[in-house]
Amino acid sequence: MYEAKAIDATDKAALYAELAEQAGGLMHGESNTIANAANFAALVYDVLPDLNWAGFYLYDGTELVVGPFQGKPACIRIALGRGVCGTAAQTRQTQLVHDVHAFDGHIACDAASNAEIVVPLVRADGSLFGVWDVDSPTVGRFDDDDRQGMERLCAVFMQTLGR
Repeated sequence: MYEAKAIDATDKAALYAELAEQAGGLMHGESNTIANAANFAALVYDVLPDLNWAGFYLYDGTELVVGPFQGKPACIRIALGRGVCGTAAQTRQTQLVHDVHAFDGHIACDAASNAEIVVPLVRADGSLFGVWDVDSPTVGRFDDDDRQGMERLCAVFMQTLGR
């Protein structure tokens, strides 16, 4: 049985290391992708401060389709190359956006979102699984420490796809 531990949010590297360990424990032994994605989104949303959305957009072979998430209702479909999520999916590079209003083509699913980080999720064979998307109401909420931490978390999640 998984049991959450309190995490100290003052040291980002330690915070993300502990969160990655908790995510691994939470998903250990479970092979259902949707169950793992749902619990992963709930864990991150619950633990990390100052978020208003955290979740997945899954690639269906044509476009990104909203998957398990925490937060307000979201845009359902996003074309590759469109907005922050579509850009991350198309370029296969993490998008760290200090101020979403300065991002050309930003898609405003929630008007309260002001900063965003999106990590592309790529399978071992190089195919696109989707993206991990996290929003904050605070401009400048995410930095390079968050990028590294989110990429580490996503690596833990992607390991579950091989089960």
